[in-house]
Amino acid sequence: MIKTILFWLENSRIFSLPMTVLSWLVVFVYSLKSGGDILNGVIALIGISFAHLATNLFDDYVDYKKLTENSQKCKCVYIKKGKATLNDVLKVVVIYCVIACIAGLFLLLRFGLTVLWLGLLGGVITLIYAKLSQRGLSEIAVGTAFGPLLFEGVYFVMTGYFSLIVFVMSLAVVMFTVGLLYVHTLLDFEGDMVSHKKTLVCRIGCKSKALKGVFIVYGLGYLFTGILAFMLKNYFILLTFALVPLVFDIYNSLKSFVCGDETKEFYFRLLKARNLMVYYSLLITLFLLF
Repeated sequence: MIKTILFWLENSRIFSLPMTVLSWLVVFVYSLKSGGDILNGVIALIGISFAHLATNLFDDYVDYKKLTENSQKCKCVYIKKGKATLNDVLKVVVIYCVIACIAGLFLLLRFGLTVLWLGLLGGVITLIYAKLSQRGLSEIAVGTAFGPLLFEGVYFVMTGYFSLIVFVMSLAVVMFTVGLLYVHTLLDFEGDMVSHKKTLVCRIGCKSKALKGVFIVYGLGYLFTGILAFMLKNYFILLTFALVPLVFDIYNSLKSFVCGDETKEFYFRLLKARNLMVYYSLLITLFLLF
């Protein structure tokens, strides 16, 4: 049983879960300073986390049918090797969604229809994310789900209010999550082009041009970070600019990547973007405590 759970968590790309947990942590800490309800915040985290895992796994379900020889070696490898069938994948996605819905129902009973609308929007994004990513809209979907929807949703169930400051905070933090997604699609560029998957990077059409988008994504993150620091009059937040050299490191490592390289080369670069998001979120959380 434990091995089965670990198997599915690994294939649900649990390594990406820190971007959910840490995004939640930022707004959770800020909500606590406003007298927020701890239990509601924790229940929200459970729902959001399982919705995230469901999205990752359902993306595999959709992508597997269009895999090409040029796709990354690690893509859907557990299905390729016969360790799981597409029906197995779908069953686990349903289990994840049921858990997320139970968490949502708990909050619905406490806060009413506002939670229902937030949950429905999150559920729709979860179910159609794979289709959105094939049309170059994955960054918008992730930006919405892990940005304003997550931040305002958690703040609301903890305090009963929405907040302009929380909205700006969400835009700052989510750009580092979008950065992780953008790096992922850059690494998948060749395979996605062959399979006609219209990610934003594929729509740009030229990998060297798309690479420059790394600076746009993270640049927007730092723009909103600066705005947030001035809105809160908390200038410790500006110390997150010390992480800018890591953006250049990500850019340079992507320039040297060749699609089809060993799996470790793929994850080496992907985890650079994941780690930048982790460091940024931890620093923001720490500075919000000051």
